[in-house]
Amino acid sequence: MLYEVFSGALMVCCFVAGVFFLKFWKKSGDELFRLFSFAFFLLSFERLVLGYLGARYEPSPLIYLIRLSSFLLIIFAIIRKNQAKA
Repeated sequence: MLYEVFSGALMVCCFVAGVFFLKFWKKSGDELFRLFSFAFFLLSFERLVLGYLGARYEPSPLIYLIRLSSFLLIIFAIIRKNQAKA
């Protein structure tokens, strides 16, 4: 039961971070914020799926694929932002 509570809290935190970056993207138009927002929404979705499936499905390849895609999106956004400055 405690696992589900922490998973839900982490899901809400990721969702709030996604909304936070979405707000800054709408203000500035910077693609970095848009990609960060999408990555955090993916992490929130991953926690939602994990909460629905349960703790025993955490080593599932689907869960790791969603996490990997969100982390790769963050790395891609940072690299793209740094290349734009050069």
